[in-house]
Amino acid sequence: MKNTMAALAFLFTALAYSNIAAGVRPPNLVIVLTDDQGYADVGFNGCKDIRTPNLDRLAKEGVRFTNAYATYAVCGPSRAGLITGRYQDRFGASRNPTVDYTVENNGVPTSEKNIAELLQPAGYTSMAVGKWHLGTHPTLRPRKRGFNEFFGFLTGGHQYFPEELTIERLKDVTRKWDWYRTKLLRNETPVEIDEYLTDELTDAAVDFIGRTKDKPFFLYLAYNAPHTPLQASKKYLKRYKNIADKKRRTYAAMVSAVDDGVGRILDELNKHSIDEDTIIVFLSDNGGAKNNASDNKPLRGHKSSPFEGGIRVPFAMRWPGHLPAGVTYEHPIISLDIAATIVARAGVTVPANKPLDGVDLLPYLTGENKGKPHERLYWRWYDRKQFVIRDGDRKLITRQGRDDMLFNLQGDLSEKSNLAAQQRDQVTELQAQLRIWNRQLVDPIAPGLSYWNPKKR
Repeated sequence: MKNTMAALAFLFTALAYSNIAAGVRPPNLVIVLTDDQGYADVGFNGCKDIRTPNLDRLAKEGVRFTNAYATYAVCGPSRAGLITGRYQDRFGASRNPTVDYTVENNGVPTSEKNIAELLQPAGYTSMAVGKWHLGTHPTLRPRKRGFNEFFGFLTGGHQYFPEELTIERLKDVTRKWDWYRTKLLRNETPVEIDEYLTDELTDAAVDFIGRTKDKPFFLYLAYNAPHTPLQASKKYLKRYKNIADKKRRTYAAMVSAVDDGVGRILDELNKHSIDEDTIIVFLSDNGGAKNNASDNKPLRGHKSSPFEGGIRVPFAMRWPGHLPAGVTYEHPIISLDIAATIVARAGVTVPANKPLDGVDLLPYLTGENKGKPHERLYWRWYDRKQFVIRDGDRKLITRQGRDDMLFNLQGDLSEKSNLAAQQRDQVTELQAQLRIWNRQLVDPIAPGLSYWNPKKR
């Protein structure tokens, strides 16, 4: 059986590459990204109190990753890394950026290409749905960055109920955080919505698939759930009457709305018989937040922290007929790999001076490549002067003015035992690798989220 599976896996991979050479339509890509969802808050990672049958189906019919990472522990930089396939610190998107639209480069600069821009030469039609947070400046918005369509909001958070969306445009915001109340944009036009926001985003995604099914497409579906504010409609709240804690009950309802949305997307792909033409990836942008009742167990820490609970995320990938089903993959991977994987399938050329940091995962997942996708993974918190490196099972956290922390994740997933004092030689070795990586990085190019200058309006 093992030999048969290996032979089939090799055949799948060979067919994928030969199809590109023969001019066969490349696969669609659907990225489903949640916001601040806990590592343990999906059924395929063992969640018991929140039902996620559709996310579990995605994992069951594809590959579940146990050591999957985001490139940062908060939203903006993490999304910049994911959408480009390059460490965001290479181009200065190192902070959760200001949403002040008068600030240039408050997201992914135009010097970088995102997935939609990379796929354009291969004839892809692309749509961004939901939370953008990759630049509110007019030059950085989706329609200027390779996306044919956009439906969503530009900022880092949003209210969920239609009646609370009372501000026409971002330029009409007069004080901080009121951008949560801006109307949704269809391309650049403010529009009214009627439904709970998560459902509206799903509607737009399903509609796009139906309209674009006959040509290769890229759908970037970035839900803001279950990011605060904790708000859920009665439809979803009534599913969790058994959860006593109000915050956890609302959080569960918000995750349930996302799960329903994933189910509708899977059904739409099946309806048009394009399941085998579509790679679908699910992940969270960072670990669960401290303020939204999420659960990262058994991981230590939460959103914004350098511990596993801040950067390790739930992650699954499905491509029927090309990826094995029901497989658990345990080697470390990172959100950067999504771009590299689709670029390889689409046969497009990456700029030589902007090589991807991600790795094409397909050969590893089919068994053609028996090695590990990454020798090392890196993280930087510029303003904290804090770095993280994972090398095999070793993980080093260095923080200016504080003691180093070294963990062996194989035997200490919860990062309880700091080995730095006993294993100084390993600390020194990993610090040297961090210095090499850090020399390739640049300083942040925009102020952080707290910056908002109403005088410029």
